[in-house]
Amino acid sequence: MNPEYFIAKRLITAKGRKSSISAPIIKIAIAAIAIGMVMMIVSVATGIGLQQKIRQKVSAFNGHIIIANYDDNQSQVSVKPISTRQDFYPKFTSVKGISHIQAVASKAGIIRTENAFEGIIFKGVGKDYQWDNIKEYIIDGRLPDLNGKISSDVIISKYLADRLQLKTGDRFNTFFMKEDNTKLPNLRVFRISGIYNSGFQEFDAAYVLGDIRHVQRINKWQPDQVGAFEVFVDNFNKIKEKGEEVYEHTGSTLDTQTIVEKYYYIFEWLQLFDFNILVILIVMIAVATINMVVALLVLILERTQMIGILKSIGANNWSVRKVFLYNALYLILRGLFWGNFIGIGLILIQQYTGLIQLNPENYYVNEAPVYLNWFYVLALNFGTVLVCLLVLLIPSYIITRISPVRAIRFE
Repeated sequence: MNPEYFIAKRLITAKGRKSSISAPIIKIAIAAIAIGMVMMIVSVATGIGLQQKIRQKVSAFNGHIIIANYDDNQSQVSVKPISTRQDFYPKFTSVKGISHIQAVASKAGIIRTENAFEGIIFKGVGKDYQWDNIKEYIIDGRLPDLNGKISSDVIISKYLADRLQLKTGDRFNTFFMKEDNTKLPNLRVFRISGIYNSGFQEFDAAYVLGDIRHVQRINKWQPDQVGAFEVFVDNFNKIKEKGEEVYEHTGSTLDTQTIVEKYYYIFEWLQLFDFNILVILIVMIAVATINMVVALLVLILERTQMIGILKSIGANNWSVRKVFLYNALYLILRGLFWGNFIGIGLILIQQYTGLIQLNPENYYVNEAPVYLNWFYVLALNFGTVLVCLLVLLIPSYIITRISPVRAIRFE
């Protein structure tokens, strides 16, 4: 650094202690940057967190890609069976990026107790079912054991359990309509081995998970016949591309559908969060920049005489402008420090305590989910510094218009 920088820094620091005009303006500028950074960190963390959590819940109950008969793909229940003797099952090796595939079958039914009844969708699953996606939602009991003989154990949602006044260990009757449309329904007695609560009202109000062999027996299917296949991909961002590849590698009688297509209304709503986050980022950076511009202009006006002195001893315009830009950078970094400290602190508190609760009927989650990504945090900090300094180049141009003779005489 050149000598002019050290001289000016001492003068700015010394005079800044006595200034009654620039001090509150500088504090406001620092506060604006800090508040803006808090808002940006919180909006990005909660927006992305909510998107990821909802995607996770939808895929937990449906997979990422659904393979079914053309007649069944738009339905919640299985009508025509599919043979498990497929090239893509039990390992989908023809398409890269597929992490798992599982066979399922669904059947509509009615749970009847002494005091209430509820319509449900019994989702039959087998030994290949990936329970890891459901485990985190289990609030009582355990998962069904499907490794032995046909099991009567099921898991039911807290929503249905409360409405039917059932608890873990209770047995209940479920009636299924027969495929031949006879008047007498097919009765099955199930036992609740566990209760889950996903917070996703659409699934909690409908799904009961149990042994797929019940659906096969009720529909008079063979042991190698199922209702659909659920496919999981490694990278959700490539779900559209993988959905097309999976379609190309399935039989002509089968259709594929991604969860983005099946639940388009949910994912279209999620896309609005990207726009909201962008608006918040633009507004917050604009507010912080405007406050820094005002603070810099006040500093320049207060140090007019000092600028004249520096120019008179040989400092060029760019050297003097750098002094004020360095000082502005120092103020920006102070604001970013407090903004990061408070913003990250709030995110960590929410992540470990779940302090802020949400209405699951509106947001599909019980508490505000957050996603703290250090790359995003660094990008926000770097972007804020870069934008502020680029904009501050404009007001610093005023220094080039200051005449040393007039500035020295300025009081």
